[in-house]
Amino acid sequence: MEKISSVPDFWNDNQRAAGVMQELETLRVEIQLLSDLETEIDEVFDFLGVFSETAESSEVEEKEIEARLSEIEKKLNDLEFKTLFSGEYDNSSAILTITSGAGGVDAQDWSEMLMRMYLRWAEKDNFRAKIIDQTRGQEAGIKSATLEISGAYVYGYLKSEAGVHRLVRLSPFNSDNLRQTSFAAVEVMPVISEIEEVQIDPSELRFDVYRSSGAGGQSVNTTDSAVRVTHIPTGLVATCQNERSQFQNKEQAMKILKAKLHKIYLEEQEAEKRKLRGENRANEWGSQIRSYVLHPYKMVKDHRTAHETAAAEEVLAGDLNGFMESYLKHIQK
Repeated sequence: MEKISSVPDFWNDNQRAAGVMQELETLRVEIQLLSDLETEIDEVFDFLGVFSETAESSEVEEKEIEARLSEIEKKLNDLEFKTLFSGEYDNSSAILTITSGAGGVDAQDWSEMLMRMYLRWAEKDNFRAKIIDQTRGQEAGIKSATLEISGAYVYGYLKSEAGVHRLVRLSPFNSDNLRQTSFAAVEVMPVISEIEEVQIDPSELRFDVYRSSGAGGQSVNTTDSAVRVTHIPTGLVATCQNERSQFQNKEQAMKILKAKLHKIYLEEQEAEKRKLRGENRANEWGSQIRSYVLHPYKMVKDHRTAHETAAAEEVLAGDLNGFMESYLKHIQK
């Protein structure tokens, strides 16, 4: 990969180059982790060897060894956990789309809560996140939003989030303060630099430009910079309005469209495999995967893995790794 990155025309294709550099950096970090861990283990064994020769050790030295062994064990467990990322695209970045469902204004507010939850999760785990596109609700919340979250194994973590998320709470938008159930759908797609299975004929695309809405930066709301691309054969639509230029928005919209077409391809492949295996189960995409109950008690429960916690506020503040890890172990089984 280092040879590939040193080719003179390597950066001619920015998207592919960025993907290669991200994977290369991930490999370098993992190699360094393994090297450091090997050194630490050798040092501890040397330390223990000295004790076995002298048959003497102080309480302080014993505690130091225990602490170092505990730290090594934690690092080994973290590395072992990464073996759960066995999917073809698990080490990729991800495009995440949130769409409000049944529940009116409450559902739109719930969608915005989910968007904040994923942005906070990305921040906690040192991933880069940006809002590519969002449609605000008239009264509150968002009707839909698309995020791009970049980093190593982001898709591996976030694929656990695909499906319908259910919220139960006392509605802040109801004058009688009644309990309200709201739904929002989350779609997760890997960002792939080169998608061999997706061949797009330019004549089958329709591009529309329009003025961006929402906050935005300088010139974003004053020019027709937002881009909507429609894939005519499938009717799939991808939009981007948060970049500064029409060109950047078009590039991001095409990235989303390719990811959507690739997702359809993968779903068709999986359906064919189930048919060959003689399975007759419904596609789980869009099914309710997790419930967030804030009233009359507090509980977040994943219906696929049975993993649950009463710390609902922490989950909504981005503490999702427990649910993600339980899902990865569940599908590994």
